[in-house]
Amino acid sequence: MIEGSEPPTSVRGRLLLHGLRFFGHHGCRAEERTLGSHFVVDVELRTDIGSAAASDQLDSTVNYSEVYRQVRTLTEETAFNLLETLATRIAQTLLRMSGVLEVTVRVTKQPRLPGQTAGFAVEVTLS
Repeated sequence: MIEGSEPPTSVRGRLLLHGLRFFGHHGCRAEERTLGSHFVVDVELRTDIGSAAASDQLDSTVNYSEVYRQVRTLTEETAFNLLETLATRIAQTLLRMSGVLEVTVRVTKQPRLPGQTAGFAVEVTLS
């Protein structure tokens, strides 16, 4: 901080977690539920980062480790038919975290299909 300057009281920011990779059992087809698939989750959290920037303390911001844990639990320990449901449940869970004003979640499924595809994705935003 520049000497003599006051830290801003409100600083809107985005916390980004990209490329979280998990293995889960989401899908409508029996083989998807039985064999499972790889999923990649991207999370964008909008929050006020002013107090965290001023204090430089973890307890002043959203904890990335807790975000990761919540996403991992929902992706690996639940089973939904649709990516829309998984992405929405993740977003709802993260939006309940202290300090989170808005959340965008993208879930990409790497399907078990002949040929190659980077995947199918769903993105939701909740505020």
